[in-house]
Amino acid sequence: MNELAETAAPRNRSVEANKLDKRLHRLVGRAIADFNMVEDGDKVMVCVSGGKDSYALLDILLGLRQRAPVHFDIVAVNLDQKQPGFPEHVLPQYLAARNVPFHIEQRNTYSIVKRLIPEGKTMCSLCSRLRRGILYRVAGELGATKIALGHHRDDMLQTLFMNMFFGGRMKSMPPKLVSDDGKNIVIRPLAYVAETDLERWAIQREFPIIPCTLCGSQENLQRVQIKRMLRDWERDHPGRVDNLFSALGNIVPSHLMDRKLYAFETLRTGGVADPAGDHAFDQDAVAECGTAGLPQLTIARTLHQVSDWEASSCAP
Repeated sequence: MNELAETAAPRNRSVEANKLDKRLHRLVGRAIADFNMVEDGDKVMVCVSGGKDSYALLDILLGLRQRAPVHFDIVAVNLDQKQPGFPEHVLPQYLAARNVPFHIEQRNTYSIVKRLIPEGKTMCSLCSRLRRGILYRVAGELGATKIALGHHRDDMLQTLFMNMFFGGRMKSMPPKLVSDDGKNIVIRPLAYVAETDLERWAIQREFPIIPCTLCGSQENLQRVQIKRMLRDWERDHPGRVDNLFSALGNIVPSHLMDRKLYAFETLRTGGVADPAGDHAFDQDAVAECGTAGLPQLTIARTLHQVSDWEASSCAP
């Protein structure tokens, strides 16, 4: 019995690993297709920090490139911020072993951040601004047409709550945007991917993780607390985080309060029923979440035409 169990365990791990592989490639392929992130002839600059997310982004894009419906090139870029103890050899060795063209940009932003930010205060804002400006410049120098960042689904939700709780606005991380300087397109191919899947993928792929000694070591960050809140919600109410994420792409401006998005001041009755109008607190939507809604949703997804990107990501 013990021998059977020992034999079955590696087999089960292999099956789970294969499922994770397919799910990650499918989700990234779908995000790329949904938002037209990568086009024929693109040179995608993948920003690699040494964390699990950027490693996974590069790894999955390399896999998709082999069977993508368009041709695109990849160049990995790391910004060496001269943090004390940073293992400079790790990323070059890894990227060379993967035969990935890469560029290491060396800028001592660490000393700038430490000099300007008081002890105990969060460093993320200044650090990210400095890093962003440098990466935009490097993208131009390398001739990159897209800048790929490793932000995932949970990052996007955490940013939404950060902006609501502390900024008084509904704003998140878009999957695709024009950069601050107006010269670059920034993409987030991991937009549909859960962080827990990336954690499992990092273990499975044995990425040589480089810990961050700046923001990664600050446990008092509000973002860390929001991350904990979302994980608690998902543990206690499975599916809640998925619903929150779906809401980011299912906005009803007429049922919010932004006068710039909806002309409340000119709203008048017209004597004709409005399909987008109020429906008694969406009781019909609540009803559809029962036995009637699930089959309809399943049918809709089944009939949805699979994109070339998704098809390529599901290929054996």
